[in-house]
Amino acid sequence: MSEEPPPSRLTGLPRGLTLRALVPNAITVAALCSGLTGIRFAIVGNWEKAVLMVILAGLLDGIDGRIARLLRAQSRFGAELDSLADSLSFGMAPALILFLWSLQDLPRFGWFAALGLAICCALRLARFNAQIDMQEQPHKSAGFLTGVPAPVGAGLALLPLYLWLASGRDEFREPIGVAIWVAAMAFLMISNLATLSWTSLRPRRSIRLEMLALAGLVFAALLTEPWWTLAALCTGYLALMPYGVISYARIRRQRAARTAPAGGPDGQN
Repeated sequence: MSEEPPPSRLTGLPRGLTLRALVPNAITVAALCSGLTGIRFAIVGNWEKAVLMVILAGLLDGIDGRIARLLRAQSRFGAELDSLADSLSFGMAPALILFLWSLQDLPRFGWFAALGLAICCALRLARFNAQIDMQEQPHKSAGFLTGVPAPVGAGLALLPLYLWLASGRDEFREPIGVAIWVAAMAFLMISNLATLSWTSLRPRRSIRLEMLALAGLVFAALLTEPWWTLAALCTGYLALMPYGVISYARIRRQRAARTAPAGGPDGQN
């Protein structure tokens, strides 16, 4: 009889995950559960809690990666788990919430619009994973993102629901308008537009106190008038998108000028 080697001698198998590595992955799983719970609330018609669950998933998604870097617990497993959670929380969850809320009243095309949002979110995340090891990423090297991030895209897609919750007006629940809006936000997620990231936002020192005061006011507004505030934040993000495209084009021209050969028009000294 042959004796099996002890587990510690088996090559290629991890000896166990440390608590430090478990923390960011646990946060990612919590974000996944939050997004799926949003679907559960949508099924029973509790739209406020459904939206809040997607927002909570976005907040958790925003901190899991930072905590992983802080604890030096980054891993390929964590990156794959994060993308899977994002696809469910920011693709499938908002798509089903919007379908149950409005799009089901639009035969055929309503379901296609919901499918488009979920599919485009998955395609965006697949593109991100495919490029994660690529050295040449022009947008990333300049501090920009390619297309609208999945959490932001989900938040933008839910804008008609914010407005309906804030005003109670059925015009915002019109399925044709919601379908067109959802399709547009799905396209922005997979577009090649340069969009702003946190690293590309660098306020001048002279206005940093004002920026802190503005952040405090936004937080207070979220507590008192959450739906109008979320709608305003979505509008502000969309208004800043042309600025991101223009800023990236300027940086690209500056890079081209630095790498251009010195000398006359023929490139000779």
